[in-house]
Amino acid sequence: MTANDAGLNGWIILDKPLGLTSAQGVAAVKRILRGAGVMAPRIGHGGTLDPLATGVLPIALGEATKLAGRMLDAAKAYDFTLEFGQETSTLDAEGPVVATSDVRPTVQQVAAMLPRFTGAQDQVPPAYSALKVDGQRAYALARAGQAVTLATRRITVHHLGLIAGTATSVTLLAHVSKGTYIRSLARDIALALGSVGHVTMLRRTQSGPFGLEQAISLDKLAELVQGGEIEQALLPLMTGLDDIPALAITPEEAAALKQGRRLLGHPASDGTHLAALGSVPVALVEAHQGEVRVLRGFNLLPQGQ
Repeated sequence: MTANDAGLNGWIILDKPLGLTSAQGVAAVKRILRGAGVMAPRIGHGGTLDPLATGVLPIALGEATKLAGRMLDAAKAYDFTLEFGQETSTLDAEGPVVATSDVRPTVQQVAAMLPRFTGAQDQVPPAYSALKVDGQRAYALARAGQAVTLATRRITVHHLGLIAGTATSVTLLAHVSKGTYIRSLARDIALALGSVGHVTMLRRTQSGPFGLEQAISLDKLAELVQGGEIEQALLPLMTGLDDIPALAITPEEAAALKQGRRLLGHPASDGTHLAALGSVPVALVEAHQGEVRVLRGFNLLPQGQ
């Protein structure tokens, strides 16, 4: 892929470093591309990751930005360390200590507690979060010293497992639904064990179809881009739709969908599909009782055009 390309469409899976916000991660990728003369007119991320967290941050380029919202709804997986004995205002290592406890649960006690936190449950998000309260971000209100009360939300912890433990902490893995706050999960586990705690390490290992095995560092991305090998870091747009069944369409049907028209009397099974003309994604569509309508259209050309 060269600097003269009309633009990029696909995914760069960033292994976000410690200390960067998701927006700063996007800005860093944009700078790397721009520095090599590579065009990326549209770029965004598929799910906020705390500055004190590392790991999988999907960066959408070009037409893939139309799918960034789907990444927000995707299940995610994390490794995290819960340190017992101190709870902080932010529920991580950044904030001041607000509560202490002498109780240090054993690894066996923690393991026995995990099934209680597996499955559908209600969770209170952290006060230091990006959720809005009366039009303002909760973290902004909390930093200003205001009391923040957030409503509970329904989440699902699909899997919760023990990786390792010491006399004062445990490292766990969690596969969770959208909207789950690992800091809140850690808080609640500590409280249920008669202690308090906070997260000292948080690493996202999976976001939707993307995992650490596909993630690259900013340094590696810069190396590939400068060497004209960005294709080694860029995943196709369709990779973000691996869980969506493909729907083969004709050129006439593709033309209709590109114009936003519905296909009537189509044999497609009910549900969401990726309509494709050969290997070229045309649209994300919803089929219902023989009618196919566009959810998201893609402006992609066949190879060679």
